Parts: sequence; structure tokens; C-alpha cells
Amino acid sequence: MSWRYHGYFPRSTPKAAKGGIKAQSKRGEFAESWWAKRWIAVLESFNIGARLGRGRSYARNGQVLSIDIEKGKVEARVQGSRAKPYEISIKVKPLSVADWKKLTKVLSSQVIFTAKLLSGEMPQDIEQAFKGAGLSLFPDRLRDLETNCSCPDWSNPCKHIAAVYYLLGEEFDRNPFLLFKLRGMEREELLDGLGESKEEGSKAKRTRKDSAPVMEKAPPSADPIDPDGDAFWRGGQLPDDLLGEVRIPPMQAALLKRLGNFPFWRGNQLIQDVLYPVYSNASIHGLDILVCETECKDGRKAHVPH
Repeated sequence: MSWRYHGYFPRSTPKAAKGGIKAQSKRGEFAESWWAKRWIAVLESFNIGARLGRGRSYARNGQVLSIDIEKGKVEARVQGSRAKPYEISIKVKPLSVADWKKLTKVLSSQVIFTAKLLSGEMPQDIEQAFKGAGLSLFPDRLRDLETNCSCPDWSNPCKHIAAVYYLLGEEFDRNPFLLFKLRGMEREELLDGLGESKEEGSKAKRTRKDSAPVMEKAPPSADPIDPDGDAFWRGGQLPDDLLGEVRIPPMQAALLKRLGNFPFWRGNQLIQDVLYPVYSNASIHGLDILVCETECKDGRKAHVPH
């Protein structure tokens, strides 16, 4: 009697993968935000039994080698028990241009939606906005997804697809706009669409006179450019207050925090945790150097509180 005939495969041990994507979650739930948990709930509603647990193990052990997200499609490679990694695809039907236009009009009608999206957060009631437009953000039925894996397991989704699902949930925590991308809209396109819908609404309330632009002649520059080429290349004395007030920023590594962690990070530590001390030390040493150059001309060593 064949295992394959009954659609069942005995548990196998995957080959060790090098440079795979390891889940940041070591135990418990994979997602923190409500929208990422909603995505994971879709997977867990498919009743695929023990394959869920194996999928979590694959995700945490770094068996997923790559994940690429495009509009309406996710493609991934997962190292299983065979020498050649398995090819994974997860397809979600993208919304049409007309549907997105209808949706952005609904979203732009409420300031809270636009404000939260601009701050990189998924509004709590956004699903209601989708339903109000007759649409859905999340796939809520198995047939809303088309999944495929090159592994011999007939179960769909299999443990390899489940592993990709869990890692996608973690990435949605970091970047909720990837959910919109799966439904066919990039982040920039969505924000531009919200702006256009808001502008169209504002124009409808303005009279033609109010909306007419007023052209003003720019005042002449107080410091015209010196036509002397030699003087330009020689440069000159820089003003003492060129840099303005120089101090250690009240929020360390603000740009690093805004950018967030790299998508599908492969390191054992989060990149923010690794680079944060570097940013902090650079601020302190940079201020030391500047203070010494401007205030230590008599040979005294500048001291900056650490």
C-alpha cells in the first residue's frame, strides 16, 4: 500500500538550510498587530492539522530561503528533505482599478484612516471600510487563495506553504502596506490615491475664484551669487553659526527607527538592535570632535556628558 496513494507522507527531516529567513518569534504567537494576527487566522482556519506545527518549526529554523512579494502574488523557496528547495506560490486576486478608486474615496472620507496609514499603521476599522465598498482586504475563504508547492505532499496548504504564511505574518507586522500590495496597490499608489480623492473633495467645495492660483514674483536674493569664478572655487570663511545649534538628538537613531528592520531579515539579531549603539556612539563622538574644534583652541580637552 502506498503512502502517496492515500495522500499521506510520513514525517521527514528537512535538510539544514544556510542563510535562510528565521522567524523573530521563538515561541508562542507569530504576530503582534491585529492585522497580522488576522492574516495568520486565515491560515489556521484551513484545518490542516499537524502541518501547522511543522510550518512553525520550518519558519523558526530558517528553512525558508527567500520570499518575494508582488502584486497579487507571493513566490518563495523552502528547503525541505530533498536536495532541491521547493518552489512555493501564493496568489491572491488583486482588486481592479475601479475597486481601488472606490475604496480610496471611502478611506479619504475619514481623516483617521489617512492619518494612521501615513504613520504606517493599519486603522482598526479598515475592514469595515472595505466592506462598505463591497470589498475585502483579507482572503476569508480557502478558494480566495491559490496556493501551490512543488513538494510531493498532496495537502494544500502543506507545511512549506504554512512556513511562508507565518513569515508573511511577521512581515505584515513591520509593514502593513504589503497587504495592500498583495491586493494590487503599492504604498505610494495608495497614498497618492488618498491624496487625489481628498483633493477632489476639496475642489468640489471651493469656488472658481478661490481655487484660482495667485502668481507672485519672487523677491530678489539678498546675497546674489558672485560672478567671479576664482572666488567661487577658492571658497571663503564659513560663518561660525553655519551649523546652527549642535547637540545630541533627543531621540537616538530616529531615521533607523523610521526605516524599521530589513524585510525578511536573516540575522540572529534585529538590525535595529545591532546598529542602535553605533548611532548613539557616533552622536557622542561627533559632538566631542565638533566641540574640540570650536572651543578647545587653548589645548583643553572638551568633555561631553555620556
